[in-house]
Amino acid sequence: MTEALIKLDHIFKSYDLPGNNNTTVLSDINLEIHEREFVAILGPSGSGKSTLLRIIAGLVKPSQGKVYYRNETGEGFRTGMGMVFQSFALFPWLSVLENVKLGLKNNHSLSEKQKEEKAIEVIDMIGLDGFEGAYPKELSGGMKQRVGLGRALVMEPDLLLMDEPFSALDVLTAENLKRDLLELWMDKRIPTKSIVMVTHGIEEAVYMANRAVVLSRDPARVVANIPINLPHWRDKQDKAFTALVDKIYSLLTAKEVEVRTQKEDISKKVKLLPHARAGALTGFIELLDDVGLKIDLYKLGDQLSLDLEDLLPIVEAASLLQMVLVKEGDIELTSIGKLFAEATVLERKEIFRSQSLQYVNSLNMIVSGLSSKSNGKMPEEFFLNVLTRHFGEEEAQNQLATIIDWGRYGELFAYDEYAGQLYLEREED
Repeated sequence: MTEALIKLDHIFKSYDLPGNNNTTVLSDINLEIHEREFVAILGPSGSGKSTLLRIIAGLVKPSQGKVYYRNETGEGFRTGMGMVFQSFALFPWLSVLENVKLGLKNNHSLSEKQKEEKAIEVIDMIGLDGFEGAYPKELSGGMKQRVGLGRALVMEPDLLLMDEPFSALDVLTAENLKRDLLELWMDKRIPTKSIVMVTHGIEEAVYMANRAVVLSRDPARVVANIPINLPHWRDKQDKAFTALVDKIYSLLTAKEVEVRTQKEDISKKVKLLPHARAGALTGFIELLDDVGLKIDLYKLGDQLSLDLEDLLPIVEAASLLQMVLVKEGDIELTSIGKLFAEATVLERKEIFRSQSLQYVNSLNMIVSGLSSKSNGKMPEEFFLNVLTRHFGEEEAQNQLATIIDWGRYGELFAYDEYAGQLYLEREED
C-alpha cells in the first residue's frame, strides 16, 4: 500500500467542564488515509465524528496524540485540505464566483485574473455555469452545496473533507449531487487524492466509499475498518450491497446497545440518556409487537423511512429499559417489552415507572432530590447545573428535556414550565 497521506497516531480529545470535570470525546484513535481512498466515517449521534474530521483538518487540536500529513506534523489548518460543511457556510453578500474564489484567498502565487479563471473553471465543472453572478439567496439548497464544494475543490486539495454534506438536502437533490461528485472522483477530473466523509447514512457510505470506519461512543473509539470493494456504479438493491449495509448496521447497533444496556449503580456518575421521547418509544414497542417475531433492524429502519440517526436513540432507550433484545442486527421484544405492549395505558405507565427507576440513574437523582424536600419541589435550574457538570451546557439542556419527558410519562414527577419547577404530585388528604 502507498504511504499514508494522513496518519492519526493515538489521538485523544477531551473537553473541560464546570466543576473540575472533563469529558473525553475521542479515545486512542489510530487511523491512516491513503491516496485514492474514499473513506466514510460512521457512528451514532454525538460520537465525535465531526470533531475527528476537524482534528484531521487542523481546525481542532487533539488533547493527546499526533496528526501526520505527508509524514509531517504542524498546527493550524493544513494546506492541502479542502472542507465542505453541512450548513453550506456561504457568505450571503458574495456572489457564487466570489464565494468559490474565496478558496484561493491565501494563494499568493496566482494573480486575481488567474484566480477568477480557476474559479470559473470549477463552477463549470460542478454544474453551476451561468450562475457566477448569483447570490446565495437566489440558489436552492443543492446549488448552495455545490458552491461549497466548488470553494473546496478550487484549492485543488490533496484531501477533501466533507462533514455530512448531503444531510441538509432533500432526497432527490442529495442523490443527484452524490452521483455528480462520484463521477468527478472516478473520472479523475479533480486533483483530489483522497476523500473523507462523515455521515450518519449507512447506505450513503456503502454507495460512495471504498472503506467505512465505524466509531463507538462515550468516548469514540474505532471499532471497525470495513473495506467496501463493490464496483461502481453500485446497485442499492444488489444482495452484496444490502449485505454490507446490514453488516455495518448490525455492528453499530450491537456496539451501541451493548454500552447502553449495562445496568448502572445510581450512586455512579450520571450517564447519558438517549434522546428518545416516551411517546416514540411506546409507538416503537407497539410496532414490534405487531410484527410478532424478531426483525432485522436495517429492514425495519427502511420500512419506517428512518435512518440510523433517528432510529438508534429509540432502540437504545428500549434496550436501556430492558424492553427489547438486540443481537446481530436483529431486534425482538423481551418478556417485559411484550407485557408493556399488551398493557393498558395505566399499566404501561406503571411498567415504565418501574423500569426507569431500576435502570435510569438520572431519573433516580431527580426523584430522590424532590423526595428530600418537605414540599416536594425544586427548581429545574438546580438539576440543570448538576447535569451541566457532567455533560456541558448544551447537552445538559437536551438531557433535562428528555428526563422531564420520561418523568412525566411515568408519573414520577410533574413539571411547571412557567415556574421552572419540578415537583412531586402529592395525594390530597
